[in-house]
Amino acid sequence: MYYTYVLRSPKDKKFYTGFTKNFKIRFEEHTKGKIESTKERRPLELIYYEARHNRQDATYRKKYLKSYHGKSFIRKRVKSYLTG
Repeated sequence: MYYTYVLRSPKDKKFYTGFTKNFKIRFEEHTKGKIESTKERRPLELIYYEARHNRQDATYRKKYLKSYHGKSFIRKRVKSYLTG
């Protein structure tokens, strides 16, 4: 399985979207500051993830979630979480 995920930084209120084959390890890398693109944005919160059967589907979904329409989808999907 491949996982497409969205993290949110309470610091800057922005999203980070990624994909991985092993989500548990990847999330630990994010939280420990081992990923350069999220290192300065910690702490990070997992706000959304999806599982896909193959890499191509996961990369397609990642590209979509990073787009304007994808970000709108995420905001609608987790609206109650983001507004408290």
